[in-house]
Amino acid sequence: MTPPEVCGMMARQTLPLAEPAAEWHSTRAAIVRMGNILHKSNERPDVLVHVATNVRRLRQAAGLSQQALADQAGVSRRMLVNIEKGDVNVSLSTLDRLAEALGVLFYALVQPPDSEDSARIDEVAWVGKHPASRARLLASKPARQEVELWSWSLEPGDSYESAADDTGWHEMLVVIEGTLTLELADSEVTIEAGDFHVYPSDQSYRYRNEGPGRLRFIRNVVH
Repeated sequence: MTPPEVCGMMARQTLPLAEPAAEWHSTRAAIVRMGNILHKSNERPDVLVHVATNVRRLRQAAGLSQQALADQAGVSRRMLVNIEKGDVNVSLSTLDRLAEALGVLFYALVQPPDSEDSARIDEVAWVGKHPASRARLLASKPARQEVELWSWSLEPGDSYESAADDTGWHEMLVVIEGTLTLELADSEVTIEAGDFHVYPSDQSYRYRNEGPGRLRFIRNVVH
């Protein structure tokens, strides 16, 4: 098994890559994640290379031109060209829109193209202001609806903000180290190490680390 600090595994409902997009559209329409850049350093991470290869391969398999996919995903053609070249930082919301337009799930865009099993993806999917603040997508497995299990870390003063998920979505947070301040639409919850909190995520929310040391927690998203 992997060490505890990287033990979080993400699972989303796995549809075959060739599966029609109708089921995907019906189960998760209009996903919104706010400004979560995959990487902010001058070094190009492997995940951007994976995204470039996967988007290009899936677009060609679907018989779509770059302009057609850009239109369906609501991004500019220039952005899509740069994504397929691996030369641009990509937000999670952009990847969600591309996955929806291609009729696949999120993990299909970020996993290594030669991966035979989505049970091991192990790629950084979000980096904060501090290089050590990151979320790592480790794996994906079939679920009845959708389940995501994430391993998160936030350095002092860093935060993550998200818009509301669809109705019926919930998050379960378990803090391993430090103190997590969870800011919800109409309340604020403080979660100490060893404690947990479950809440409906069909509302805007923000994770904050206001403590003096690193914050580590497991995030389970259920629908």
